[in-house]
Amino acid sequence: MSEQPVNPDITSDDKLWALLGYIFSPLIPLIMLLMEDKKSRPFIKFHAVQAIVLGIIQLVFYMVLGWIFIGLCLGLALFSYMIYLGVKAYNGEYVEVPGVTNFIKNQNWV
Repeated sequence: MSEQPVNPDITSDDKLWALLGYIFSPLIPLIMLLMEDKKSRPFIKFHAVQAIVLGIIQLVFYMVLGWIFIGLCLGLALFSYMIYLGVKAYNGEYVEVPGVTNFIKNQNWV
């Protein structure tokens, strides 16, 4: 996981939306991308798209593997990791998740 330097153009509102996006994924990030003023902000868009992908992975863990204990543990571990990413985003950092960040960049989503 690599971290990019803090950008001075990031507002406290951007940081709060990024944090909420990770905690309440995938619903809040979808709402963020539908709001015209939020989706034009690069910091919010980066974290929203990344949170959507991680939220979908988490839902798959819960739905497909939830009937066994391992799926529940993986889902909870991913949720804990998303809280960590939210805190890092609240500190104004672009945190790259291996695999996920490369995927969303290759798809030109950010």
